Amino acid sequence: MPNTLEDRDWEVLLDAISNEECTPFLGAGACFGVLPNGTDLARELAEEYDYPLGKDDDLARVAQFVAVEYNGIYAKRQIIKRLKNVAPPNFDEPDEPHSVLAALPLPIYLTTNYDDFMIQALRYRKKNPKRKLCRWYRRMKREKSVFDSDFKPNIAEPVVFHLHGNTEEVDSMVVTEDDYLDFLISISEDQDLLPPSIREVFVSTSLLFMGYRLADWDFRVLFRSLISYLRRSNARSHVSVQLLPTGATVSEEEKKRARRFFNHYFGSQNIHVYWGECREFAAELRTRWEALNNG
Repeated sequence: MPNTLEDRDWEVLLDAISNEECTPFLGAGACFGVLPNGTDLARELAEEYDYPLGKDDDLARVAQFVAVEYNGIYAKRQIIKRLKNVAPPNFDEPDEPHSVLAALPLPIYLTTNYDDFMIQALRYRKKNPKRKLCRWYRRMKREKSVFDSDFKPNIAEPVVFHLHGNTEEVDSMVVTEDDYLDFLISISEDQDLLPPSIREVFVSTSLLFMGYRLADWDFRVLFRSLISYLRRSNARSHVSVQLLPTGATVSEEEKKRARRFFNHYFGSQNIHVYWGECREFAAELRTRWEALNNG
């Protein structure tokens, strides 16, 4: 299916980027072809740990089973084991999403991914990024952060903020169903878990979601977390690079229905949807950005 962004949507997005008022939000699709996806991880864990509920592509649900059988930290370490020692993307490729985003004049990058590819891409672009994690879990709530100081993210020293944790801090990772629910409850009850600089971008910048599916746990929890902020940013428009449902059992008619539903659902929040892979979007974004600045 063709993408659904019109020229004026691109113009608005590029204007936001030019004024440092765009905040990328990376999901698993940004790492497609580099890291194993959630479906593959779920199937692998289900087979290894004799998951009793049949075939299941839902990583959070399968990880929950492993956590119950063993414990939550053990389940998270099984994810880390399958993600470590994976070669990073080739940041020289013109359509590599992290590299394209890192070249833009932006101070903050958000992600629900556990990897550090965004940090690596920013360093590749000769920037000095700082990685920070959401303090959603008990131990980390007591730890200090760069946001406790007067530091302000900027183009030369951008912040990569991991909402759902990072493999370097196993406790921080939002993996199981219980983790997702605990995360949502924590940030709903205590908005100070999100630093002021992060809360501010939700209402004062255009968000660029890349690599999500509505059916995925990370996006469902993320969207519910952001809904109150999005309702306060009516003057802003946002873009979501959405991946359509795939698989042998998904018909073209079902894809069309999903697309109609998503457009209607997102339209109420002033979110314009680009239907396609992150690399397709990144390639077009790079082309349009370079034309704007070199034209």
